[in-house]
Amino acid sequence: MTRSYAIDWFREMLWTAVLAVGPAILAVVIVGLIMAILQAATQVNDQAVAFGPKAVAAVTALVVSGPWILTQLSEFMIGIFGAVERVAP
Repeated sequence: MTRSYAIDWFREMLWTAVLAVGPAILAVVIVGLIMAILQAATQVNDQAVAFGPKAVAAVTALVVSGPWILTQLSEFMIGIFGAVERVAP
């Protein structure tokens, strides 16, 4: 196994991690921005008010994008097992 081979797999692992958490993070950021605007407009500056909608958005995003995330992770793991099979003596 060469360094470039290991670096390529590490890069692939990081990209898969970004894809896996991307939908939930994006949903929480969008809901957080909307809640911040609403809190600024109504002058209700309680952090607990924004937690509920963010939690619901994160869970909803994970439920909706769950099959796609599972596919991405499965493809990555199949690739890893195939690489180990080729590298192992």
